[in-house]
Amino acid sequence: MRILISNDDGYLAPGIQALADALAAVADIVVVAPDSNRSGASNSLSLDRPLSVSKAANGFYFVNGTPTDCVHIALTGMLDYRPDLVVSGVNNGQNMGDDTLYSGTVAAATEAYLFGIPAIAFSQVHSGWSEVDSAARVARDIVLRHFETLESPFLLNVNIPNLPYEQMGPLTATRLGRRHQAEPVIRGQDPRGREIFWIGAPGACRDAGEGTDFYATSQGQVSITPLQVDLTHREQLDALRGWLK
Repeated sequence: MRILISNDDGYLAPGIQALADALAAVADIVVVAPDSNRSGASNSLSLDRPLSVSKAANGFYFVNGTPTDCVHIALTGMLDYRPDLVVSGVNNGQNMGDDTLYSGTVAAATEAYLFGIPAIAFSQVHSGWSEVDSAARVARDIVLRHFETLESPFLLNVNIPNLPYEQMGPLTATRLGRRHQAEPVIRGQDPRGREIFWIGAPGACRDAGEGTDFYATSQGQVSITPLQVDLTHREQLDALRGWLK
């Protein structure tokens, strides 16, 4: 198996090192990741400047761009083969519910999915990298599973509790939960006295009931949510057609 690995925390992040170490034992891997933390970059492509690719001492490649840039460059010009799978992570913190729309971790996997390649995004529920090796071990278990029952390509979003491997709950199929709107921005001043704003914290959970990713991880389970890219609001199509008439 040939696997392309990326993330949004940057090529020096403990999560991507742990994931690469875990997968190198079972597959041929190549790592192409951002040169620095690009959390919240979503699916953005850098179209206003050229991008460069460099190779680190550990063999990882890093790009002065977004997670989507990394996967796009790897698939369209850098690699001379088509990977069997693209994985992203392990992210420093959860990507559940509405957060998936902003997540660079999910975006890296989504870019591969758009190219017709199966992809999986991995995140830990809590920040701080505690039990990251256990999370990487869970990721390897999931990669080694066969997903013949899923239509290919598939796009899976996985959130892993920060628990020792032996204490990890079962793999659980979930849907995305929902959050309330985000907390207000945090106002401040720069050294010149100009007003600045920090984006506020995510809002509280609005839909964290049984069956959601929020619920599963709160029970110590590994949440696996299949995602799709089609944003069409199909239930409103007929109403829209009627209005247009």
